[in-house]
Amino acid sequence: MQKLPAFLTLSLLMASIPASSQTLPEGVERIQIPVGDMVFDALAAGPEDGELVLLLHGFPQSSYSYRTQLPVLAAQGFRAVAPDQRGYSAGARPTEVSAYAMGNLVGDVLGMATALGAERFHLVGHDWGGAVAWVVGSAVPGRVRSLVVLSTPHVSAFGRALAEADGEQARASSYFASFRAEGSERRFLENDAAEFKELLGQWGSMSEADINVYLEVLGTEEALGAALNWYRAGTGGATTATPPPPSIVTVPTLYVWSTNDAAFTRATAEATEEFVTGPYRFEVLEGVSHWIAEEAPERLSELLVEHLQQWREH
Repeated sequence: MQKLPAFLTLSLLMASIPASSQTLPEGVERIQIPVGDMVFDALAAGPEDGELVLLLHGFPQSSYSYRTQLPVLAAQGFRAVAPDQRGYSAGARPTEVSAYAMGNLVGDVLGMATALGAERFHLVGHDWGGAVAWVVGSAVPGRVRSLVVLSTPHVSAFGRALAEADGEQARASSYFASFRAEGSERRFLENDAAEFKELLGQWGSMSEADINVYLEVLGTEEALGAALNWYRAGTGGATTATPPPPSIVTVPTLYVWSTNDAAFTRATAEATEEFVTGPYRFEVLEGVSHWIAEEAPERLSELLVEHLQQWREH
């Protein structure tokens, strides 16, 4: 059988996306992105010939976390696409823990950009999506026009901080062991997902409606277990006490950290600058928790537009 062109395959997938209870802003559409034998669900907005901006979510969220930013970027002429990453998309959910190694997560990002017709693209990442973004930015700078990371320090700064067993960052990250434990997905979902809901509430302000959207994505043991495999795989130096080899980012970078982030300390965030030699901006949001996109959506959109406009090709 003759293989369909990539653009036609993508168009067919876009026409077969399942319905969702998510309420999306005007102009935001649901698409699916084929990469190898996997298919990623995604939200997209903006002209298809606009410069691509890929926005990577963290745990335990989904592409929905960027719903406010997508139409704002689209209005600036960008093609903004937020995928549900490996394990979060039903069509991209391998069962083996090893499948969630950092190399595979990076490959997903590059594969999605290629499937969307972009040799070069802007990359935005939060939480685990931020860890992936740091690695993509350092490993394949030729494909990254600019980088924006929310919350997550550079993986080398983070790994170095974790190696201090009695340090502030190691204490802040002590929850890793609980997340990585066998069967933790069952514990999170017991009693009407009480622990899942508590996590989102503990780390900052998250509405019940938003929590329910993320439960729609991760509300089964299969889905939540796949998302937790990011922790179990021990990728990017983010779940081990051994710092990864230093990796330097040379592309234009905006790093946004917030003072009420329970996951990442100020010292670790400030150390990120050591690992960026390209144009660098460190923006601190006062009084905002780990959930930057939910608690400071307008300010985040402003920062993204400023950065992306500065570093767009045209």
